[in-house]
Amino acid sequence: MPESSDLPVVVIGAGPTGLAAAAHLRSRDLPVLVLEAGSGAGSAVREWEHVRLFSSWAELVDPAARALLEPTGWAAPSPKRYPTGRDWVDSYLQPLADALRESVRLDTRVVAVTRAGRDRLVSSGRETSAFTVHVETLAGRESLTARAVVDASGTWARPNPLGSDGFPAIGEAEHASRISYRMPDLTDDAVAARYAGKHVVVAGSGASAKGVLIGLVALAKQHPGTRITWLVRRPSVTATFAGSGQDELPARGELGQLAQAAVENGPVTTVNSFRTSAVSADADGRLTLTSDRGAEVTGVDEVVVLTGFRPDLSFLSELRLDLDPVLESPRTLAPLIDPNEHSCGTVYPHGAAELAQPEPGFYPVGMKSYGRATSFLALTGFEQTRSVAAAIAGDHEAAARVELVLPDTGVCGGAGTFEDEAAADGGGCCGAPAAPQLLTLGGPAAR
Repeated sequence: MPESSDLPVVVIGAGPTGLAAAAHLRSRDLPVLVLEAGSGAGSAVREWEHVRLFSSWAELVDPAARALLEPTGWAAPSPKRYPTGRDWVDSYLQPLADALRESVRLDTRVVAVTRAGRDRLVSSGRETSAFTVHVETLAGRESLTARAVVDASGTWARPNPLGSDGFPAIGEAEHASRISYRMPDLTDDAVAARYAGKHVVVAGSGASAKGVLIGLVALAKQHPGTRITWLVRRPSVTATFAGSGQDELPARGELGQLAQAAVENGPVTTVNSFRTSAVSADADGRLTLTSDRGAEVTGVDEVVVLTGFRPDLSFLSELRLDLDPVLESPRTLAPLIDPNEHSCGTVYPHGAAELAQPEPGFYPVGMKSYGRATSFLALTGFEQTRSVAAAIAGDHEAAARVELVLPDTGVCGGAGTFEDEAAADGGGCCGAPAAPQLLTLGGPAAR
């Protein structure tokens, strides 16, 4: 890292993990600057503000953030309550951003992170040179200098497509007006009208998909013409609901049980082993979805795609990164979180050592650090930022002292085989609504 201690640490993203990172850095008297592309703190959370998290308040407030908030007169929410995204923003994220005051810059989008005066090929003096953070603001382009960079930009901005091979299906872009990649707020009359009395396809089998299935079945009770087709890539949905009653996050277990009841008792047709390859329009203007095996789902009015998220690495192209080729997470972290390898409850404590990159002083944290994995919890991000802040401050003993016990889930088994994909539908063994934990998970792409 650069020798100058006067330079700030730049944190990318003013979401739950980014603001926690700022609080930990502030607690160590390190200058910090949080850059947020949106117009308010928790801008991604605001997009799923209607969703209730299945983590309680006790698991959603970072300790360093609490210490920063309490002198301001902040009233801590009841630790046993389960907030919505809106609650999380109003009662925690926005007050925390306010407490950080001038350290948070809104409407500031990071477009590149580089080493000052050096592209990726130049090694001479690289480790001691500062970072240059290129940003776009309402006033135009500018560049900032930083001693370290913590990337908490999340994955919310890059939802996975409907196409089962990771690329948009043929016709998916052309019919984008009929396809949503977020959990619709069916309590909003205008949104509900889009789906009421319609044939709605839901693609995905994670917590987000379960929540949407529950909501659509409830909508169908008010609008009997509503029917739902649930597309699942695996040959059976048995594993999707197995173990819901043993989940150590009670609200997450209850979600699974409610979704199973909705599917079994509501106007839901489940189509297994369906991997979408094309979307086309019928003669009457409705959609037809075609699988890679030629199967069709016809007469579709709306599609809700909830198949996970992926990180945006484009603005990091001039940095030297060591990422797992499958998950796009730090290579050392990947074996601990890979849904192709681990069962639930086996995400081991980790921190700066697992997140560090070949560029000294650069750390991905939060959902960004998990790449395409979906088992992230807000608690994980808080512990990551505590360790990373200690490492940046030079307190290597504290950085290595990572202690974290995550709640287990009864829905286990990893990703399974190709014909039994548990992770491919954005669910993984520990997935959560709208994006990994922040709906516990963080769902939806929490930062």
